[in-house]
Amino acid sequence: MSIVEPGDLLISHVTLRDGWFDDAVVLVLDVDDGGVLGVVLNRLTDVDLAEVLPQWVDQVSPPGRLYCGGPVSPNGAICLASAIDDDEPPGWRRVFDRVGLLHLDTPVELVAGAYDHIRIFAGYAGWSPGQLESEIARDAWFVARARYDDVFGLDHQGLWRSTLRRQKPEVAVWSTWTADSGSN
Repeated sequence: MSIVEPGDLLISHVTLRDGWFDDAVVLVLDVDDGGVLGVVLNRLTDVDLAEVLPQWVDQVSPPGRLYCGGPVSPNGAICLASAIDDDEPPGWRRVFDRVGLLHLDTPVELVAGAYDHIRIFAGYAGWSPGQLESEIARDAWFVARARYDDVFGLDHQGLWRSTLRRQKPEVAVWSTWTADSGSN
């Protein structure tokens, strides 16, 4: 049994400095016997969405960019969408609340008007069985429940601090961390 579930956030600890997950906020999408899969919510790419998925340009939410979901399969794409209705639209699977995974093979004609927000991520973050639990035990990650605005809000640069700030005091204090160790 995993200590995380779909809809949880993994918020990187300041000690996690590997280049990929520095100040990262990861939404957990899937947990099974094969491990854990998620996407980094607070990394935009420089790739113009029109260059790689032109049929989706009119469907995605502001800022209308492709996100960097993680280091695994960077040429693949994962789409998160919030369904307008409680009914599950074609090609969509709930992760938490109204947030779910939308299959990018779904005809765009079926997507138009069925979702409040859509974001597309290049690549994903993945952990083999037991790997994430080991990292959490070493205090590399804080675990918290995701909110809708964590996924579809516009403050990408401030997401790491804002998710930490709303945690219990012993975790929230890390939101004030700066790169200048003399200021901490």
